[in-house]
Amino acid sequence: QVQLVESGGGLVQPGGSLRLSCAASGSIFSINAMAWYRQAPGKQRELVARITGADSTNYADSVKGRFAISRDNAKNTVYLLMNSLKPEDTAVYYCNADIWALGTYRNYWGQGTQVTVSS
Repeated sequence: QVQLVESGGGLVQPGGSLRLSCAASGSIFSINAMAWYRQAPGKQRELVARITGADSTNYADSVKGRFAISRDNAKNTVYLLMNSLKPEDTAVYYCNADIWALGTYRNYWGQGTQVTVSS
């Protein structure tokens, strides 16, 4: 069974930084794209950043220049470095990945980690 476990969320002041981590575990053969989404109260879940298996990245316009996504394939882990945080970045952040495991290719979600930007 494959699991995605996020960590690194918390409370931070505006202008501060956080680094989120998401580790995939289980009977994994390979991982293709990995991504971070977020969902603020009363809003739809939105893509924040995505990184392909070839390390190609794309970002939501609202976070370009402030956030950076990266991955460590040896650890099956994806990171999201968030700088210059704003109150509007407050949301639950979810990890997402396309994974080959036990002969099946499917999309997985983590349980989410809360990020709160407030003074």
